[in-house]
Amino acid sequence: MEAVPGALGTSASLALRLGQTVFSAASLLFMCLDVEFYSYTSFSYLVTVMGLVTPWSVSLALVDAYSVFVKGLPRQPRVLLVVIVGDWALSFLSLAAACSTASVTSLLVNVSSSYCPSKICSRYQLSAAMAFMSWFLSFASTLFNLWLLPSL
Repeated sequence: MEAVPGALGTSASLALRLGQTVFSAASLLFMCLDVEFYSYTSFSYLVTVMGLVTPWSVSLALVDAYSVFVKGLPRQPRVLLVVIVGDWALSFLSLAAACSTASVTSLLVNVSSSYCPSKICSRYQLSAAMAFMSWFLSFASTLFNLWLLPSL
């Protein structure tokens, strides 16, 4: 059986998971540096979703690291299906959170500086950008694993 480059248990998957972890944690950090984020629902939604994505990515990065550095784990269709469904759901949730955060931040920037000072709005924009990057890596991982599933 050929190994799909980004599928679970490969070094490319480990790199994707580490990228997801870094970008989702950065998104959380930039959003939570300000105590006013809870005033807007989309910002709270982003914090909630990135709070789910970070441990999911860390746990799968640990599985990938174990598989790459210690020994190759046997691929089981049920386990891979759970990973695909989890990645799929979290990637769409993170896309929705990133889009809503970006749109609300854009609205706040264009309305007036009294609603969102430029320093705080730039943090919100960075948080949305990090969430988009995390989504991109999560969706790529989902597609690679989905590509592997029929061959098992």
